[in-house]
Formats: sequence, C-alpha cells, structure tokens
Amino acid sequence: MSVSHPIIAVTGSSGAGTSTVKHAFEDIFRRTNVKPVVVEGDSFHRYNREEMRAAVAKAEAEGGSLTHFGPEANCLDRLEKLFQTYSETGRGEKRFYIHDESEAVKFNQPPGTFTEWEELDADSDLLFYEGLHGGVVTDEVNIAQYTDLLIGVVPVINIEWIQKIKRDCSNRGYSQDAVVDIILKRMPDYIHHITPQFSRTHINFQRVPLIDTSNPFVMREIPTADESLCVIRFKDPKQADFPYYLSMLKDSFMSRPNNIVVPGVKMGLAMEVILTPFIEEMMQKKRQRG
Repeated sequence: MSVSHPIIAVTGSSGAGTSTVKHAFEDIFRRTNVKPVVVEGDSFHRYNREEMRAAVAKAEAEGGSLTHFGPEANCLDRLEKLFQTYSETGRGEKRFYIHDESEAVKFNQPPGTFTEWEELDADSDLLFYEGLHGGVVTDEVNIAQYTDLLIGVVPVINIEWIQKIKRDCSNRGYSQDAVVDIILKRMPDYIHHITPQFSRTHINFQRVPLIDTSNPFVMREIPTADESLCVIRFKDPKQADFPYYLSMLKDSFMSRPNNIVVPGVKMGLAMEVILTPFIEEMMQKKRQRG
C-alpha cells in the first residue's frame, strides 16, 4: 500500500459488472481531476488467443485443464511486480490485449494479440486495475497486499452463468452445450482463485436477481437492472457513511451492520456516491505527503 502512489483494483470475472465500476471511476476521476494510469487484467494473460487454444488442447490431452481464471494462464508474477514497483516509484510497464476488430484497427495488429510492453506514464496520480486477479494471493504471489482500495464486483453465480451463455452464444458463435462445458472446466479455478478474492476486498458490489434464475441454462434473457438489487458489503463498516448513503440513494436500506442494499438501477450511482470520498481522501493524503 502506498500514500504517494496509490493503487485501486477492481476484481471480478468477465461480464460481472466490472465495466460499470470502470465507468463510475471514469466519472469520478474526471470530476475530481485525477489522472489515472489504467491497466487491464487481460493484458497479463500468458498466451495470445491462438497460443491459448493450443495450450488448452494440450492440457486437456494430458487429462488436465487450463483457464484464464487460474495462475498457469496468467503472468501473475509480472502483475505483482507492476503493483510493487508502482507503489514504490509510480513507474512500471504495461501492454494492451487486442480484443476485437475495432481495437485491431487502432493498434494495427490482429485481434487476440498483445502490444509490446511499454513504460507507464510517469505523471499519474494513481494506478487503476480492472480484471480477474487484483486481489489474488497464492503460494507464489501476493497481489492484494499492494492495493489501497480493492473492490469486488460479483453477481449471484446464476446471473454470471446466464450472462456468459448469452454473450458467448450471441456474440461469439458458441453453442450452449459448448459454453456449459467451458463453465464446468473453469469452475475449479473459479472456486480456488477468483472467489477467495472477495473475502479480501474492501468493498463488494453484488447483483442479486428478483426473478427466478434457478435454472440458468434455460434462461434466454439476462435479468435487467429493474429486476435486480445490489448488495454492497464493507469490510470495515467504520469506513462507511451509511446515513449519507441512505439519504442519497432512494429506496436503499441496511440488511446488516456492514451491508447496504440499493435498487439495481442505482448501482452506478451508488458506486459514485460511495467511492468518490475514498478517492478524495487518497488524493488529500498524497498532496499532504508531497
């Protein structure tokens, strides 16, 4: 952790809502005049798209499995080094993973590949990470120790499955059986490497459906924000201003001493209301340190 070079990490699996947090932070950074250096977790995958297909096939042929949730498919040592170096000096290296054709045009590289490693902008106020492993701790690495604000974004598991099935079938051309097979193969890594992070987070945002999702494999539509609640959990309730949150977020209520529940449509607003004071406090301490 660092006063001079703070790190904010948002951790959650793809489609869990981490992009909503990213947009909330973009608004906060703009309003508070904070200059972040943004790091995407995908850029720390070990393999490009073609290499990953080959590595997965090899692992399965040997009776094992390989997924992006697990450490074997990621450069977690390099991510830990970035967090450590940035927290100490405000420097480090990053690269980009090119997801689609629009990004391919921008970088003049094929989708599914990485750009070259490059030095971070030396003139940044903080590092903002969004990806799968911002709070990972293994026998080899401890990434969570360097985060000043660690945020988890995780829907109820059935919603996560519904989102993945719909996205991969609609946008990536997979059959439902193929997506379910992927979900099953990823489950051990999800349990051992993704889920434990949510016990280390300072704040969790969890979307909960208000409709029946008991069989996610027959659902055709993702529950909407109107059909959801957002449960927000604070690791340390002393850091939360619950009277202020309740006054700012209509129809919110407390379900436990460290939990507040807000309507799903107010999830983005809740993030801005709750997270802005944390950023302002970080920047105040940074200025005082000089």
